[in-house]
Amino acid sequence: MSDRPSFVLFMTDQQRADWLGCAGHPVLETPNIDAIAASGTRFVNGFVAHPICMPNRASLLTCRMPSVNGVRHNGLSLPLDSNTFVDCLRRAGYATGLIGKGHQQPFSDMSARMQRGEWDTDPHTEARLVPPGTVYRDENADRWAADPDHDIEPPYYGFDHFDHVSRHGDGSGGGHERWLREHLGEYERLIGPENQLPHDFVRPDAIRTALPEEAYSTAWIRDRAIDFIEARTESDRPFFLMVSFPDPHHPFTPPGKYWDMYSPDDMSLPASFVGMEGGTPLYEMFRNRRPEPGAFRGALERVDEREATEAMALTAGMLAMVDDAIGVIRGAIGASAQADKTVQIYTSDHGDMMGDHGLMLKGPVNLDGILKVPFLWSDPQRPSVATSDALVSTIDIGATVLARAGARGFNGIQGIDLTDALATGSPVRDQLVVEHDGHVPIPITGDQWPPRIRTLVTPEWKMSVYLDQDWGELFNRDDDPQEMRNLWDDPSARDVRAELTWLLSHELIRTVDRSPLPIVLG
Repeated sequence: MSDRPSFVLFMTDQQRADWLGCAGHPVLETPNIDAIAASGTRFVNGFVAHPICMPNRASLLTCRMPSVNGVRHNGLSLPLDSNTFVDCLRRAGYATGLIGKGHQQPFSDMSARMQRGEWDTDPHTEARLVPPGTVYRDENADRWAADPDHDIEPPYYGFDHFDHVSRHGDGSGGGHERWLREHLGEYERLIGPENQLPHDFVRPDAIRTALPEEAYSTAWIRDRAIDFIEARTESDRPFFLMVSFPDPHHPFTPPGKYWDMYSPDDMSLPASFVGMEGGTPLYEMFRNRRPEPGAFRGALERVDEREATEAMALTAGMLAMVDDAIGVIRGAIGASAQADKTVQIYTSDHGDMMGDHGLMLKGPVNLDGILKVPFLWSDPQRPSVATSDALVSTIDIGATVLARAGARGFNGIQGIDLTDALATGSPVRDQLVVEHDGHVPIPITGDQWPPRIRTLVTPEWKMSVYLDQDWGELFNRDDDPQEMRNLWDDPSARDVRAELTWLLSHELIRTVDRSPLPIVLG
């Protein structure tokens, strides 16, 4: 058998860092995910590269920041000529698979709300020419539904195998929807708000699905992940498997027993629910914006106590189902011949405000609720520290996998190999940057363009700068972990702000692409 390790990367969608039992959540129980942490390392300062689905998933695969890899916000596909760390593993002889949500290309045909040219009909509209015949619609849910023969041709961003889910909630689309159609017949009568079971929740995105637990996307992903692992039980070839759950992203649709596994009455509101002192105009706009009664929610919103605790309870139910699925998958790993050399990793693509500052979901405010995500690493062959305070980013995951696999990377990787941090807990960087290029125009930031934010995080401080604005955010991470006092205009923090601005300028220079390298001197 090969001595090279295999890897299983578990990923959720829209899960904040503190929503795990091992992270100290007072109510939620996640024993199977906690077991990954118990046998490895939990990074307590895991940050995204960008707090939106597609940009951060592109950063995960490329180990490059969104401003460099080309996916600055949702609705932009990762270019097909992109090099990914999964490509590197595949070239090194690894079997590669993705089960669940990929989101390297758009799910929908919804019109973008930004001013733009006629990209789809005129390839000369943007700075980069689109090669003739290039269509970034492989993950489009409507295309999967309309064309029974449509499939994704491998390798897909490095993945030789892809069982695809293309939406959230009980109507998950893609390969899962095709399976539902084959096995449940008129499954449409079981999904969506129009077919939901009775309940007394007030949130319009709380949908008590009639879809059975075993037909729900989490179970479908679980079963296909097990199939992938068992098919390679006796193989000498190492593998990399990404198991990507679309939950607990809204709408909130935990099926069966998971719907009422947790009660809103068991959930506590965070201290920051009342808001912060010195909030920016953009922050205050969201704090004062309430959706129309009964309107479906899709982005950052102000909520009352009942709406917040309902979302918390249903999120806990969705995560409980994910945890149960991971327990079964871990059992399959343990029963395989690769059990003693399979590295298990757990993370999420971004967080959720989940009641922080009276807000829910995500949007252009770079607060910890959406920036910080779980990051667990367990390697049965290499002991590691139980917890690490090192500042780590989504872009570090692929770089660390490549180092552990002994696989060659490529010029342009911006992530850092975390091998030393795993072994000793030592810092790997003095500061990191989180980008946020919004995709929804908000008049308060001027010219009808979306907010553009750069956030610098150090062990003690966190500063967010908004393009073309003289306001921003500055928090002392030690004294104010819930970010309730914005020190941006505080005279006592003026020198700190100046120093952080200097550090941010260096990090922005560091982020500039260094690929390709020159091939001659001139």
